Amino acid sequence: MTDMKDRADAFEAKFAHDAEMAFKVAARRNKMLAEWAGGMLQKSEDEMAAYVTEVIKSDFEEAGDEDVIRKLVGDIGHLTDEGGIRQMVADLTIQAKAQVMGEHDS
Repeated sequence: MTDMKDRADAFEAKFAHDAEMAFKVAARRNKMLAEWAGGMLQKSEDEMAAYVTEVIKSDFEEAGDEDVIRKLVGDIGHLTDEGGIRQMVADLTIQAKAQVMGEHDS
């Protein structure tokens, strides 16, 4: 019975760890997305800080990335197409994951 309890505890710990890592990756990615979009919008330093917060908050509207993509399309859709935004989401997700995993390994 102890083996089953140990296995269950290990599974729960891994699930919690994976969820925490996913949250950190999404938060890092959203910050980078906001900085990219804010740069396209030529935001000042003060405006950029507020914009980063806006983009990060937009991710809490629904599960997944569609809420962030919708925000970015609304903000910079006149400067780039939705496909370009989706590609940047994918690219920055990979970059954010590498950064978070690199920090975690240290």
